[in-house]
Amino acid sequence: MEILLAKEMGFCKGVRRAIGMMEKAVSEHGRVVSLGPIVHNPQVVAALAEKGVQVTNSIDGVSGVPLAITAHGVGPKVLEEAKAKGLDIIDTTCPIVTRSQRWAKKMAADGFTVIVYGDADHPEVEGILSWADGKGIALGDDDVHSLPRELLSRVAIIPQTTQSPIRFAAFIGRLLRERLVQLNELRVVNTLCNFTASQQAAARELAQQVELMVVVGGHNSANCRHLAEVCCEAGVETHYIETAAELERQWLIGRERVGITAGASTPDWAVEEVVRCLRELAPR
Repeated sequence: MEILLAKEMGFCKGVRRAIGMMEKAVSEHGRVVSLGPIVHNPQVVAALAEKGVQVTNSIDGVSGVPLAITAHGVGPKVLEEAKAKGLDIIDTTCPIVTRSQRWAKKMAADGFTVIVYGDADHPEVEGILSWADGKGIALGDDDVHSLPRELLSRVAIIPQTTQSPIRFAAFIGRLLRERLVQLNELRVVNTLCNFTASQQAAARELAQQVELMVVVGGHNSANCRHLAEVCCEAGVETHYIETAAELERQWLIGRERVGITAGASTPDWAVEEVVRCLRELAPR
């Protein structure tokens, strides 16, 4: 059985930068509190915890230690609250996410209703919406019909950075088809991550060459979920796993070529472990 790896996969620059900043901070201060998991990968979070990075969901009880903002970013009120408490802030927000936040703030200030195309419950999307100061809404692929009519006059669309370019374009097309007569002005701000787009393109290309795809990454990672969707759309059987322990021998029966891809928050060693286990499980 041949195992093929996607040309683009694994940690993106934003994740490497965030982890590096966390590790540097904890080496200097001994302990750091992260507001939420730095990335959506439990193994990475656990490795950082061993070094002294504690995860919290609220800054209410944080004092005396630096507070780290994760790669997903936060809203302005969170930053203001942290500063008011006198906390040292380590802001690891991905620069591309920061760009999205600035555009949301600008578009809202200019009188636009901000639509963030993405997963409404994702911390990145929640943070971007916060910068729109109550003048935004998060929508997914099938949510155009739920747009309040009174909001549609001047609209700015900003995508979650890890969304598929193809799906984002399709969403814009659907909005235009269904609501064009209500729009006076439409601004599209493309803040899609080029690395994520490259990962998805590489996954799509590999999926067309193999009989089975394995996507490696945290189960709560939007980035990994989108990779799995891309592979499924290519028409190949796809399994989305977090660790090598989830692999099943029966998946490999009759397979001659198996492809592997991994999300932007997946460490190299997790992929290496999956490759090793696949070789052990492969029928002989």
